[in-house]
Amino acid sequence: MSVTARPAPPLDPAKFRDPRLTAKGEERAQVRLAALRTLWVNTGTLCNITCRHCYIESSPRNDALAYLGAAELEAYLAEIDREALPVEEVGFTGGEPFLNRDLPRMLEAVLARGLRALVLTNAMKPMRNHAAALLALRAAHGDRLTLRVSLDHHTAALHDQERQEGSFAQALAGLGWLARQGFHLHVAGRAGFGAEGEAAMRAGFARLFAAHGIPVDAADPVALMLFPEMDAGIDVPEITTACWGILRKSPESLMCASSRMVVKRRGAARPAVLACTLLPYDPQFELGATLAEAARPVPLNHPHCAKFCVLGGAACSR
Repeated sequence: MSVTARPAPPLDPAKFRDPRLTAKGEERAQVRLAALRTLWVNTGTLCNITCRHCYIESSPRNDALAYLGAAELEAYLAEIDREALPVEEVGFTGGEPFLNRDLPRMLEAVLARGLRALVLTNAMKPMRNHAAALLALRAAHGDRLTLRVSLDHHTAALHDQERQEGSFAQALAGLGWLARQGFHLHVAGRAGFGAEGEAAMRAGFARLFAAHGIPVDAADPVALMLFPEMDAGIDVPEITTACWGILRKSPESLMCASSRMVVKRRGAARPAVLACTLLPYDPQFELGATLAEAARPVPLNHPHCAKFCVLGGAACSR
């Protein structure tokens, strides 16, 4: 006998409205910046493909977040140096970061300071266009440069269903090139995509990696990150201050306790610093123009805060 899954209930419109209180009038949880360990840089929302469920709505036409320039990033790196901030890693996300022509210069600026650099990429043509620059960075800085390649699923059919026909083969070819050149690699997939459990997903990726000589440990939750689904329209509990004890979870385990993201909005005179990578368009999560201004606590006033970070246990960096 087959059982049809019930559709998830829609989000209660009374939820996530007040940054201080939940819909039930309870004190909303917030997260203070314990130490800035990871600085994320959104290089721009333009992408060479359009995915069906892209949380940031990247596409060949969406430039809501404009290209960030190397000089603009240098100002934040200078602030890190000047204030002796404990940043260990700078992550680059998009859009597709390799569409930004300043990316190699930005990576060199980060790596030359002794910091780690992480680039989230679909490993398609835009990345391959920067092959020479990537090889030079690899030769100069070794494993301090990590590339995290997006493979939504370990089969072409389901990956291409999300991205576009033929994208799996192109991404796998790019991943294979990176492996042969000795780059430090991670892979990002989607947890439960295709109605599989995590163990089956990891086993499928392990077979794929073995077949193509990809040196990624599919059992390692950092090397192969499986992200929970993100749908802000589905109902999810609000996180109160009491939840930390109930869930036996520390607020310092959340992304916004150790990271911030720099973006450049289209038409803006200067970049802004946001609470995290997941909420690029919600103005309540824009914290200031400098890292110092953005050091204030973050109320967990969005469904992504609850589902992705607290209940899903996900984070975009290690």
